[in-house]
Amino acid sequence: MKQIPYILIYSRIIFAILIILLLSFPYIGSDYWVVGLMVFAILTDVFDGIIARRIGVSSERLRVLDSNVDQFFWLVTVVSVFYDSKEFILAEIVWIGIILLLELSTYMVSYFKFRRTIATHSILAKFWTISLLIFLIDLVLNNQSFYPFLVCVILGIISRIEILLIIVRLKKWVTDVPSIFSVSKLNRGEEIKRNKLFNG
Repeated sequence: MKQIPYILIYSRIIFAILIILLLSFPYIGSDYWVVGLMVFAILTDVFDGIIARRIGVSSERLRVLDSNVDQFFWLVTVVSVFYDSKEFILAEIVWIGIILLLELSTYMVSYFKFRRTIATHSILAKFWTISLLIFLIDLVLNNQSFYPFLVCVILGIISRIEILLIIVRLKKWVTDVPSIFSVSKLNRGEEIKRNKLFNG
């Protein structure tokens, strides 16, 4: 029972590999399999934390692992889908580049300040992940996207900036920071309210 959260987390690595294979060797209906795998990945990301807390195995180590595997899954998935839709990506390369630069900045700032990767799991970042999923589904099925991409870009920029501000303002490294408004309490050593579904 205690291994279930780990199984759910590591399953996303398998999903990422399957997505690479499906997009590298496409056949009729493979796009729908890719969409299904992305949806399953989101579900495992939601339930691994819920189950871990329910059975009492949630820990800092598990949260960091969850964050790192998430990054691996989405990096592999985004690169694979983007490679499959090169014309769209080239047309929107500026906005995509801005988000990638901000994402890289969050990791660089966290590493130089705390010598650790980020694992904030902020609520805005969760909503950005959902918008990223919707955008990628639209791109996989239609080879183009407008409104889902627009929402994804806006949430991506705002959520990355918030994470940067969280890291800069935190006095010590900590996981599960719901928002920038929680930082002051964390710095004072006070308990903060966390959403059971989205954060901690």
